[in-house]
Amino acid sequence: MDRLTTLVERFHLSVQGAPLPDANLVAFAAADGTPARVTFYVSKNCGLEEAAGVIFSAHVDWSGPANPLLAALPAQVDFDLTTQEDTRALVSLMSEEARGNRCGAQTVINRLGEVLMVRLLRDQIERGTTEAGLLAGMADPRLHRAIVSIHDHPERLWSNADLAEVAGLSLSRFAELFGQIVGETPMGYLRRWRLILARQDVLRGDRIDAVSRRYGYGSAESFTRAFRKAYGTAPSALRPS
Repeated sequence: MDRLTTLVERFHLSVQGAPLPDANLVAFAAADGTPARVTFYVSKNCGLEEAAGVIFSAHVDWSGPANPLLAALPAQVDFDLTTQEDTRALVSLMSEEARGNRCGAQTVINRLGEVLMVRLLRDQIERGTTEAGLLAGMADPRLHRAIVSIHDHPERLWSNADLAEVAGLSLSRFAELFGQIVGETPMGYLRRWRLILARQDVLRGDRIDAVSRRYGYGSAESFTRAFRKAYGTAPSALRPS
């Protein structure tokens, strides 16, 4: 199952070349000048005035804390490129585009940046983590099937039993593992994911009653209560006038 496509498509990703102090994505070269490592500073800029071996720096905006996968990452992610020939070539091309400043360079950097971020996240998922959270759940060979099902089909009236079946686990074992590895209940994560998507739709201007139906709420009133509890305000207050 594809663990990243829905997250990439749901949250706007922008990658723009930036001076080092303002960058949160930095590529470093080995002694021979070839890209060796990319470091992503998840919640802040790197703050470096200078550093040895920097060949490219950029600022990544991916919806900040609204993106649950970013919120699950450690504060600093290091992506080793020494065995990643294709990704080294990708970083080299991004660096050339930034230095050349030719027509369309920013568009190229943004598109290549999307690919680089997906590869960085793929590496994080494959390596896994010992800390409870979404990243750990996405790395788990059983739980990720249930999590992807929630991401891809938030409108379904999922039950714990449905999700346990998707994961190929007994109901009791599924609930136990989900709590241990993801750090919340399956229904708690489902509610949170629905509200994240609902907030995006409200900010886009969608009608409250349509959003409530889209994500399985019995009425606009019940959706408003859940939204207010999560975000401290009614959804109608966020709709553009």
